[in-house]
Amino acid sequence: MSTWPASTATEPSSASLHQAAAAFPAVYEMRTLCTDAEREEAAALVQDRQRWLTMRGLPVPARADISSMFRVSGAKPAGLFEDGLLLGCMIPHREPDLGWGDGPCLFLDSVHTLPDRSDGVIRLITLWASDFAARLGVPLVRAEALARRPLDVDPIGPFLRRLSDMGWDVRGSGAGQDGERAARLELTSEHRPGLGALIGCRVHEPRSVAEQRRVT
Repeated sequence: MSTWPASTATEPSSASLHQAAAAFPAVYEMRTLCTDAEREEAAALVQDRQRWLTMRGLPVPARADISSMFRVSGAKPAGLFEDGLLLGCMIPHREPDLGWGDGPCLFLDSVHTLPDRSDGVIRLITLWASDFAARLGVPLVRAEALARRPLDVDPIGPFLRRLSDMGWDVRGSGAGQDGERAARLELTSEHRPGLGALIGCRVHEPRSVAEQRRVT
């Protein structure tokens, strides 16, 4: 999970979502990136985001091939779209064990957002992920945020407080999936009736990392 700025959006009520569903198609769509063009667009977004962070002196992962992960069809990356514009992307996994936390989860790997749209995109991803995990029958969503410094100082401290306001719980820090120190984040899954009025979903059921490695 990359360093996301704050969001000022307000979570819509179930009643308002049901009303919207009756009259309008979903405003946003989360879908698996099935074409080479979509996956290339996601790789470009990752590169743009990392350049944006670097120009501001903010930490970026040491791993050099993150963008190339999105070009692999077997990884089944997913993207959030608005009117055909890619707002954010990630690689969802259904994980029995990350090496931290208890029980299975939906793990959001390598989350990146458009630099100028981060506030709202983070909240939309949070809403979608909690509902998607509930529909998969897993109790939690997990993610990691690069944290080379203590969790209560800039730049990670304010970022984690913003995520907490969105419903994420910080479960300390430790070695992440790529070996770098990361903050460990959990979000409770929650069925959100009517969310489809705001965010359509065409995401394939995710595999575990081990299953994806066998495919790729």
